[in-house]
Amino acid sequence: MKTRKGRKQRGQAIVEYIIIIVIVAVASLAVMGVFSDRIRTIIAGVASTFGATDAADAVEKPSVEILKEMDAEGLDTDTSD
Repeated sequence: MKTRKGRKQRGQAIVEYIIIIVIVAVASLAVMGVFSDRIRTIIAGVASTFGATDAADAVEKPSVEILKEMDAEGLDTDTSD
């Protein structure tokens, strides 16, 4: 006899997928938080290789200080310099 998947089983599968997505998202944020300075250093190195002149200055401050400045001063979007 065939068994049919009921509404309850489909709903359970959706909830399981949502839980997996949330776990992956939280893990990604944790990894970014731990390795953010290292990632920024790597990106600045690549940017310097391609000719950016101010990329080395961007890695002198830790990410925590940059976030505090952004929180206090806001994000500078003025590109007229």
